[in-house]
Amino acid sequence: MRSAINLLLANMAASDILLSVLCMPFSLVTLLRGEWLMSETLCKIVAFLHVYLVCTGMCILLAISLDRYFIIVRRRDKLNPTRAKVLIVFSWVCSLTFALPPAVGWGNYHYYPAHPQCIIQVHRNIADKAYVACAMTVIFFLPIFTMAYSYLCILKTVRKNQTRIRNHPNRISVTQASKLGLPGVSLPGKPNVDMSFKTRTFKTILILYIVFLCCWTPYSIATLALNFSLRINPYTTSIVLWLGYLNSALNPLIYAWRIKKFREACISILPKSSKLFPRGCGFCINRRVNPSTMYEYSTHSQGINVEQSAV
Repeated sequence: MRSAINLLLANMAASDILLSVLCMPFSLVTLLRGEWLMSETLCKIVAFLHVYLVCTGMCILLAISLDRYFIIVRRRDKLNPTRAKVLIVFSWVCSLTFALPPAVGWGNYHYYPAHPQCIIQVHRNIADKAYVACAMTVIFFLPIFTMAYSYLCILKTVRKNQTRIRNHPNRISVTQASKLGLPGVSLPGKPNVDMSFKTRTFKTILILYIVFLCCWTPYSIATLALNFSLRINPYTTSIVLWLGYLNSALNPLIYAWRIKKFREACISILPKSSKLFPRGCGFCINRRVNPSTMYEYSTHSQGINVEQSAV
């Protein structure tokens, strides 16, 4: 779980968890009671954390998407764990710069009756409206369109590579390469299928992007509409906010569904007495190499066989 892509996904999961723990409970209580019961200061803190954590998740998703773009389209795989940590720090710091201004006077977090939490105060001066418009453009719409362009390029490249491999008379299939566990198979005069090995994570990232887009676009449009003095029903604001929160609830399910290492890591932290997963289940098996075992590899025409003998 310490590879570059896993570090980025882990931080994205951390932002989802923090959003669920620090923001959702207050909004839920306010939705049920119909009013904010805590102090105004706490309301502003919750609103700040909401913007901060959503922006952080967006920045990390953008970093992951651009990494896949450079790997698959540009064929440049330069992201290592050290650079991933730099990107993570940059994402958290950059998000802070966009979430902090309303807390220090440029814009303002304010609670309106019938809303589930504090939001950016509307009907203020032009400078505050400019902040909201610029912030929403930079932290949501610009990344969304950038990722959409990246995914279109990736899909075009993958389709082109698959066509080249399919049309070659002596090709090796993508499935065969994956089953053999080969990082890349290059045959004389044949297209390199290493890109197929690199694109396995792309489907997961694309699903995360689609879910993020569907969940947070209505909220972003509603925020811009309020900023330009367009009337929106408070109940509509509550619906779009909880639709955005749904993204944080769905992401862990996507991780567990699509990422085997994430699923195994979650299972490993369960109590040993837990009967949720019986002993010996398929994905509970420890696949680490036994240090007391010697493995001999021999290549045959039909594939690769592994002979194991205890030392």
